[in-house]
Amino acid sequence: MTVRVRIAPSPTGNLHIGTARTAVFNWLYAHRHGGKFVLRIEDTDRDRSLPRYTRNILAGLAWLGLDWDEGPIYQSNHIERYQAVVQQLLEQGLAYRCYVSEAELEEMRTAQKAAGKAPRYDNRHRFLTDAQRKIYEAEGRQPVIRFKIEEPLEVSWVDLIRGQITWNTQDLGGDMVIARADGYPLYNLAVVVDDIDMAITHVIRGEDHIGNTPKQILLYRALGHEPPQFAHSPLILNPEGKKLSKRDGATSVAEFQQMGFLPEALKNYLALLSWSPPDGEEIFSIEKAATLFDFDRVTRSAARFDWDKLNWINSQYIKQLSPTELVERLSPFWQAAGLDLATVPDPAWLEDLARLIADGIDRLTDAPPLSRFLLQDPLSYTLPALEQLRISGVAEAMAAMADILASADLPEISVDSLKLLVDQVAKAQGMKKGVLMKSLRAALTGDLQGPDLMESFVLLQRRGWALGRLERVQKLVN
Repeated sequence: MTVRVRIAPSPTGNLHIGTARTAVFNWLYAHRHGGKFVLRIEDTDRDRSLPRYTRNILAGLAWLGLDWDEGPIYQSNHIERYQAVVQQLLEQGLAYRCYVSEAELEEMRTAQKAAGKAPRYDNRHRFLTDAQRKIYEAEGRQPVIRFKIEEPLEVSWVDLIRGQITWNTQDLGGDMVIARADGYPLYNLAVVVDDIDMAITHVIRGEDHIGNTPKQILLYRALGHEPPQFAHSPLILNPEGKKLSKRDGATSVAEFQQMGFLPEALKNYLALLSWSPPDGEEIFSIEKAATLFDFDRVTRSAARFDWDKLNWINSQYIKQLSPTELVERLSPFWQAAGLDLATVPDPAWLEDLARLIADGIDRLTDAPPLSRFLLQDPLSYTLPALEQLRISGVAEAMAAMADILASADLPEISVDSLKLLVDQVAKAQGMKKGVLMKSLRAALTGDLQGPDLMESFVLLQRRGWALGRLERVQKLVN
C-alpha cells in the first residue's frame, strides 16, 4: 500500500497555525513512508470561500516549504460527482428528502432543551409517503438530503494517536444532512467522496474532527468502501490552556511570516507541538524529522503555544544563516522600516552588518531598530544618550577623538586600531575608559545599548559617518 495523505483547508480564512501544524504532520508521515502528500481546497461554502483566502493558503504552504505531490484539487470542480453520489444514496434507500422548515427545527430544539435533552433531529421525515412529499413541494418547500443513521449502533475505529474510540449512533444528532436544498454537498459527504476518489489511506487532522469521524465511517461503508486510518492530533492552546486567538499574538501563518520568523524555524517548532523525536533534539530540519516521525511519539494532551521557545528556535536558525543569506532574509524588513539599502557602500558592508547583529536578534523584525543607526543618517538620540553626552568632559573627549580620526597619521581602521585610539584618548583626557566607551556609544549610535561598539565604529567609518557624529556632539551639548 502506498501511503496517501492530504491537507484539506477551507478558504474561509487565512492559513491558520493549527492547519499548518496538521500540514506538517501529514508531510512528515508521507515522507517517512515514501507516500504522497495531496493538497485539497475545500471550497464548497460558496458564501464564505474567497479567492484571497485560497491565495493566502497556497502562499503560506509554499513559504513553509511544505511542497505537495498532487493538487491543489478544488472541491468546487466536483459538484456533479457529489450530486451523483447523493442520488446513488437516495436510490439505495440510504438517504431521503427532508422538508422540515427551519422554524420547525427551532421548535423541535426548544422543546428538547426544555425537556433537558440534547438537541437532535428526530428523523420525522424519514418515512414520508409520495403524497406527503407532494404536499410539501406544493407549499414551495425545498428539501435537504439526509443520510440515514441507524440507531442504536456502535461505530468504532483504532485511532493512530488515541487508540480505540467508540461512538454510539444515538449521540450523532439524528439523520445527517449531506446536501443543501440547492443541491450543494455538505462537508461530511464531500470529504468522504474525495478521500475515496483520491485513494487517501490516512486521515491526519485535529481532534476537533473526532465527532465527524463516526458519521464519515458510516458514509464510507454505505458507499461500499472501508474507511482510511485516522489520526487525530491534539489542539494547540495558548499558554493559559485556552483556544489560541489573535489576542495571543498571531493565529495565521502570514502573521508569523510578518513577525520575522523563518519558515524553517516555524516548521521545526510546529513539529514539536505534541511530538518529540526519540533523540530529544529540539533543532532539526524537516527532512531529518521525516526520518523519525511516527504517531507513537505524538501525545494525546493539548499542545501549549510557547512564544519564548519559538523565539529561541528562530534565533538558532538565524545564527546558522550565512551573512549573504541573512542579508537576503533581512532586506525586506529593512526596506519595510524605511531604511535605504541602496546607499550602503557595497554588498560586503551589508554582510558585515548582518554578521554583527546576527547574535542579537530572535526575529528578523528585531534587525531594523537594532541597526537603524548604521543605515540612517542623521542620527536620532535617546534621552539617556543625550544625558551621557552632556557629562562634563565628554564633548572634549569626542572632539579629541574626532581630531585623531581625521588625522592622516591614523592607521587603517580596524577594531584593533580603534581600541588603541580609545586608550590614547582616555589617557590624554584623564577619563575612565568605561565612561569614554559609554559616551562613544552615545555619540555614534544615539543610544546606550546596541551591538558591539568597536565593530559598529568600523562600519560607520567605512561609510564615512563616524567623524561627522563625533563632531556633532559639541552642537548637541551647547
